Amino acid sequence: MSVARSEITAPPVSDPAVLLSVRNLTKYFPITGGLFSRTVGHVKAVDGVSFDIRRGETLGLVGESGCGKTTTGRAILRLIEPTSGQIIFEGRDIVPLPKREMRALRREMQIVFQDPFGSLNPRMSVGEILEEPLIIHHMGNRQERQKRVRELLEVVGLAAYHIRRYPHEFSGGQRQRIGIARALALNPKLVVADEPVSALDVSIQSQILNLMEDLQREFGLTYLFIAHGLNVIRHISDRVGVMYLGAMVEIAEADEIYRHPLHPYTEALFSAIPIPNPAARRERIILQGDVPSPVNPPSGCRFHTRCPMAQEQCRVERPVLKESAPDHWVACHFR
Repeated sequence: MSVARSEITAPPVSDPAVLLSVRNLTKYFPITGGLFSRTVGHVKAVDGVSFDIRRGETLGLVGESGCGKTTTGRAILRLIEPTSGQIIFEGRDIVPLPKREMRALRREMQIVFQDPFGSLNPRMSVGEILEEPLIIHHMGNRQERQKRVRELLEVVGLAAYHIRRYPHEFSGGQRQRIGIARALALNPKLVVADEPVSALDVSIQSQILNLMEDLQREFGLTYLFIAHGLNVIRHISDRVGVMYLGAMVEIAEADEIYRHPLHPYTEALFSAIPIPNPAARRERIILQGDVPSPVNPPSGCRFHTRCPMAQEQCRVERPVLKESAPDHWVACHFR
């Protein structure tokens, strides 16, 4: 299926500090039906997303459930194949790479999954789980790999004797530490963290977030941090990107976007953040209607069916992601 290139743009790739540049990324999932299972439509999970991630920074990706955050992260790693677009990693477009070259590149790009139990093989010990990527990429002999496994356990706050235990013998927080250790095994440059703390207790969430920040400083990691917890995103992110219905609507520095959100959807989203002071009050913006279906998204601006500022232009013309303020990009005709 051919997909027309989106008009959505993003900051130009002129900064040599940019590690990853995503341009007009789309991912359509076919819908089949009928006697011969023909394609009768497409779920437009990601539709024209563009952004950059600089070396050593954390870009937080936030939005409602179903907006395409996880699909974007997995498409970047080519765990699912993108429909169209460019994924430029260290100046090289990785979309057309054959499987053999992509397999070698996976040493540089890793993922931490949301479910700390489902992402670990219950039939393998922790030592086997952490050693597996080293074996696949032919790194070291048996003794060197075992040494690396013990180092990985230590760096994520676990002990060497855990090497013989199985995933079911650990708590949720400990299992997520194992998942992080596995992601670090090959010394990657980019780590996609797909809601890594959403399945954990609040007290454990802070421990995992602090661990990830410590590891970032120690190893110079770059994170794409996907989450729907707005306070979590604000805590860990250098910059924040906001997605709605498969499209990027706003990108800015974390402090700037939380203080001065420009897109009407971002304003509504951030108005729902709880305030720890019971005496304080924030004006809540309640959006009307439901999120449209990604099978048949609205024409023009995706958000116009729920936007209090919508005008005729919004219904017919899709807004371009433009720089409205220094390093503050927004896809809105009136901001």
